[in-house]
Amino acid sequence: MKFSDGYWMLRPGVRAAYPAEVHDVTTGKGSLVVHAPTTPIRQRGDTLKGPVVTVGLSSPMPDVIGVVITHFGGEVPRQPVFELDVEDFTADVADEDGTAVLTSGELSVRVGREEGWGVDFVAEGRGLTSSRTKAMGFMTVDGEHHVRDQLTLGVGDVVYGLGERFGPLARNGQVVDIWNADGGTGTEQAYKNVPFYLTNAGYGVFVDHPGNVSFEVGSEVVSRVQFSVPGQSLAYFVIYGPTPKEVLRKYTALTGRPPLPPAWSFGLWLSTSFTTSYDEKTVTGFIDGMIDRDIPLSVFHFDCFWMREFQWCDFEWDPRVFPDPPGMLERLRSRGLRVCVWINPYIAQRSPLFAEGAAGGFLLKRPNGDVWQWDLWQPGMALVDFTNPAACEWYASKLDALLEQGVDCFKTDFGERVPTDVAYFDGSDPERMHNYYTLLYNRTVFDVLRARRGDGDAVVFARSATAGSQKYPVHWGGDCESTYESMAESLRGGLSLGMSGFGFWSHDIGGFEGTPDPALFKRWIAFGLMSSHSRLHGSDSYRVPWLFDEESVDVLRHFAKLKARLMPYLFDTARQATVTGVPMMRAMVLEFPDDPGCAQLERQYLLGDSLLVAPVFSADGAVSYYVPEGTWTRFGTGERVRGPRWVTDRCDFTTIPLLVRPGSVVPVGSVDDGPEYDYADGVTLHVYELADGASVTTTITTVDGEPGARFVTSRRGDAITVEASSAPPGWRVLLVGARSVASVVGGRTTGRDHGVLIQADREVLTAVLNDSGERP
Repeated sequence: MKFSDGYWMLRPGVRAAYPAEVHDVTTGKGSLVVHAPTTPIRQRGDTLKGPVVTVGLSSPMPDVIGVVITHFGGEVPRQPVFELDVEDFTADVADEDGTAVLTSGELSVRVGREEGWGVDFVAEGRGLTSSRTKAMGFMTVDGEHHVRDQLTLGVGDVVYGLGERFGPLARNGQVVDIWNADGGTGTEQAYKNVPFYLTNAGYGVFVDHPGNVSFEVGSEVVSRVQFSVPGQSLAYFVIYGPTPKEVLRKYTALTGRPPLPPAWSFGLWLSTSFTTSYDEKTVTGFIDGMIDRDIPLSVFHFDCFWMREFQWCDFEWDPRVFPDPPGMLERLRSRGLRVCVWINPYIAQRSPLFAEGAAGGFLLKRPNGDVWQWDLWQPGMALVDFTNPAACEWYASKLDALLEQGVDCFKTDFGERVPTDVAYFDGSDPERMHNYYTLLYNRTVFDVLRARRGDGDAVVFARSATAGSQKYPVHWGGDCESTYESMAESLRGGLSLGMSGFGFWSHDIGGFEGTPDPALFKRWIAFGLMSSHSRLHGSDSYRVPWLFDEESVDVLRHFAKLKARLMPYLFDTARQATVTGVPMMRAMVLEFPDDPGCAQLERQYLLGDSLLVAPVFSADGAVSYYVPEGTWTRFGTGERVRGPRWVTDRCDFTTIPLLVRPGSVVPVGSVDDGPEYDYADGVTLHVYELADGASVTTTITTVDGEPGARFVTSRRGDAITVEASSAPPGWRVLLVGARSVASVVGGRTTGRDHGVLIQADREVLTAVLNDSGERP
């Protein structure tokens, strides 16, 4: 929200009160409370004027400092609130030499008494950001009270995050309202709004308010990030890294990290699409077509019309097209497939569950007691009130019956269009619940999956989200168009969501709205299979590849098999996301924060630590991308690319720029017909540009999510040694780029494949290169 008219004046109807000076500071155990009048106190009579700004400072964990700005402290506490994982931690407090200081780990906040008003955040002797004169304040707009703060941006500071946003990845210059909306992927609206931003300057900021937070990112004052909320108080946390990845680690330690999705979920998902006609014969034909064409398929998804029209959701298969659901599901399972079905949190009036839910008090009500209804999406639809525990149990019981039939997971669609003229069962504030509703919805679904399937086999395919929703993966990007522009905006959204604490993300391969031409479809396949999760889905047209052209079949087969072979690498990358909060798909700045060439990049990404992916956004295959410093290697060919520099390629449809970071060891599996197998059995360690003295540890996570085989690869001069632990026989090493080896101890050379391939025959293997200039 903009309050000012240029730099000097306020907009009509706006009144402001800013802290003028520190009057006194109260110190407590691990806390400071600063009282700052909004007019200078020169005489006793000045103390009769208000307001006074109360600033509370504390710390929930090392390197994180919480700030609470309050006007009237008698405001009734309102629900919901974000559930935060706070450590048993006490910050250091000092108040001397005219400055009050609270120190948490390497991060300190300083409030000076004698130099006018200012709150400074400092880490390791370096200023991070500050709230200066006329930054913090109380703003009254046409009688409505808001609390705001503005934190400074240094020269070159770039802001990222604030959820899945589809505009430029760098938020500088943007106005962002944290308010979930069903607006597609082509506007400033977003399905997944998160009041957390990340900077390349060593810190992030999380505004602890689940409702509408208004951000002005270098837009109202170009050297500041402004955020404001309605009401009498504003709470936020400053989180120190110093690297962006460390900021994410600490932010997700506070708000939650995802569990590991099941291995099967990383395979290819195929959908019926939305408004297309389908029955079991259609489904079987699609699956037969994939099998006949040797395309690995893991999950089949039934979209909305698995239920009868006008009755969403009644959780009953439409008997006209699916007369034998348990039998059909068993037939699909016998083919090794998992099944996903579409749901949402809305109950149409014609659904038999409407009367049942209304009678039980399970549906959201208006303040006068009527069930809240409207006709948008489903005629007369109501919303399930997930603040009512009995409503959650009721809703979960319907899903549990589907799981009993043989369904494996749910696409949890919608959850954005949540009204505010309502009364929740638990008395939650409707404005605060608007964004938070999706968290309760997806938690309810995820919990029933976890209870029925177990911790390691629960996964949803969710659209809406807020802070903390990362605990219920996976999320997909929503309704994009079948255009190259929409493909690019989808990637921007996914990278932004990853910068907001979400580890796993997907999108509709080929676009949702419209039908892609064959070239676009094939380009999107490459991007989709080189993403965390991969789903073929559309609105009014099917997404099976043979309906586009025969080359599409070849392209889909190629990339689906490539992803299956990369599962030893990808699944351990996924496990790391659950431990660190760092996403699988990473904006380049997340890995290279000190490289100014990466600050604005939004058409390429790192998939895990080691693989650079540059999707092709053109039919003719032209693609330009940036290669950071070092000697990178094209996966699959061994061709070297030296950075830093921009590279322009022209790719055929089975090619996407896929480069391996220098110093990497990438484990590649021996199976290409699906994502579930023993990743250590027959694994090949691809060794790239290992520097003298370097050592790399590679863990092979089992399909159960447990650490399995472990390899330590090191180089001393011309000798490269691999030490294996708990590895089954048959593992191999590919020294990428090596021309030959002088000797091998613990194995034997078995051929060349853009390098020297060595079969291990014991737990320790050492190969000596012929040429000391080689960098495998």
